[in-house]
Amino acid sequence: MRKIFLGLSLLLVIFLGLGGINIFAGIDEDSELIPAPQRKIVVFREGASIPERNAVLKQLGTKIKGMRHHNLVNATSVVIPENIEEVEAEILRNPNVKAIEPDIVFTALPLRNPHSERFIRPSGTKPTPQPSQVIPWGISRINAPQAWGTSTGTGVNVAILDTGIQLNHPDLQVNIKGGINTINPRKTPNDDNGHGTHVAGIVAAVNNSIGVVGVAPEANLYAVKVLNAAGSGYLSDIIEGLEWCISRGMDVANMSFGASSDSPIFHEAITNAYNAGIVLVAAAGNDGGSTLYPAAYNEVIAVAASDENNQIPSWSNRGKIDFTAPGVSIYSTYKGSKYKTLSGTSMASPHVAGVCALLLQIKPTYSPRDVYATLSKPGNTVDLGYTQSIQGYGLVDAYKVITNP
Repeated sequence: MRKIFLGLSLLLVIFLGLGGINIFAGIDEDSELIPAPQRKIVVFREGASIPERNAVLKQLGTKIKGMRHHNLVNATSVVIPENIEEVEAEILRNPNVKAIEPDIVFTALPLRNPHSERFIRPSGTKPTPQPSQVIPWGISRINAPQAWGTSTGTGVNVAILDTGIQLNHPDLQVNIKGGINTINPRKTPNDDNGHGTHVAGIVAAVNNSIGVVGVAPEANLYAVKVLNAAGSGYLSDIIEGLEWCISRGMDVANMSFGASSDSPIFHEAITNAYNAGIVLVAAAGNDGGSTLYPAAYNEVIAVAASDENNQIPSWSNRGKIDFTAPGVSIYSTYKGSKYKTLSGTSMASPHVAGVCALLLQIKPTYSPRDVYATLSKPGNTVDLGYTQSIQGYGLVDAYKVITNP
């Protein structure tokens, strides 16, 4: 039986006790990223305790700053202000140190559509009514509405690792149950970019009378802010987000971001989250090249994008692709209590994450391997006529997935 964990930091999370109350206060504002070459992740050998890690790094004095331990991967992220190569060499001489990796930058993966924003609050002091609810074409294309008679994702915990979520968005608030800001834990995981709010709406916008409706409209949403206002974030923040997801009992984690660089320590973190029972779903990428990381890892479901004509655009990455989902001109929730149309594999990935939530409501004991096996079962996807390296198993069909588990 899946459990919902709400024991979060008092500074970050308050229970959603009354309808209409914002469970987080304030607006998240993140500083600019420190130049990547200065940020490193020191990987320690198995068994090295935190006191042993501290002993290795603290002896360097002012040569390093900002130590942050990551127990999920037995590593510590640091900033090396100057003489980077010399300090790295000094750290690597310690027998407890296994390797030093760059704290690489990941970015959100939307293709923004100009002039597509629908403002709910135009100039003036009086808010206008929310728009009447529509079912976006992508939700219909994967046959999610047909599935709602059987499953709406109730009780399934879906983490949105992204720029945060607008925590009081009227079309999301009921489903938002908690979250964390790993960039700055003293601040809330409120969305200061818009990307994460858009992704969250695709997964689980509420089935009410306003705005839009998501694939799994009664799933529990958790805002895991690992990307800043510019849509970028460091590997160390993402690792910390994955560790939070494990400790809080997340069932599904959507990652609509990517980087072209592989990282052994990131793969280890992904593997540990997978082994902990989290279904990991990620965007393939939007540059027409090879599948980005983390989608390229075998433990992660890589999602390509399709349009209203069931065609896959040239910008959708290829290589290791598992499934395809709608990702062109997708209308969803956006920051500022607005709605916006965006394109990208960022929008395709949450369609699949939502289908996973639908499946896990009726099959709560399914492992990530079981979920993948069900999604890829013959008849549960639609062949779009492309090779597997472009479409994977094809367009996911939510109704077929839950009726043929």
